[in-house]
Amino acid sequence: MKLGLTTMTGKLVASVAVLGSAAAVASLGTFGTFTSSTDAATTVATGTVAIALGTPGSAANRLTIGASGLVPGDTMQRAVDLSNTGNQNLASIVLTTTATTSSVLNTDATNGLQLKIESCPTAWTEGGTAPAYTYTCTGATTKLNATGVIQTNQALTGLSALTANGTDHLLVTLSLPQTADNTFQTKSSTINFNFLGTQRVGTSK
Repeated sequence: MKLGLTTMTGKLVASVAVLGSAAAVASLGTFGTFTSSTDAATTVATGTVAIALGTPGSAANRLTIGASGLVPGDTMQRAVDLSNTGNQNLASIVLTTTATTSSVLNTDATNGLQLKIESCPTAWTEGGTAPAYTYTCTGATTKLNATGVIQTNQALTGLSALTANGTDHLLVTLSLPQTADNTFQTKSSTINFNFLGTQRVGTSK
């Protein structure tokens, strides 16, 4: 009986030893893994879409200077520079005019104020006495718009400002038609000019 127990114990010890050896071999195998890595970095930056008018009150932006005492047949001319100050080309530039102070001058599309916008290839030559400015262009002028004073998203085509760093020399003319009757006397409107530039179409970079 003792012999049998001793033999059994010997087998148990031997089994534990074998299992321990197998675990040791498996553990040693984890240090044999091959690895390799590589990497690269790239910088991505966005562009700038921006348009701007000339300094308010200067010869590059007379739009902030109003006029008074108009009678039928009078005109008001104001030069303004429109520039693409960003680093991206634009798909379009549109003009929206609104009356922040409203009257029949802007609500009557036929007999009220009429708007004309022209461009000159160079800066307009300014004359007259403030605020009754007059302007001449050295070169051929281009008419961009001629409608009633209130406009929504009126496209201004062929502008230099559609290209990054481009500038357009514009002349805004407001006129009161001869057909304006006595109902237009002592009226006042404040017209806001909003130019909106939209980015170019997306492309591969």
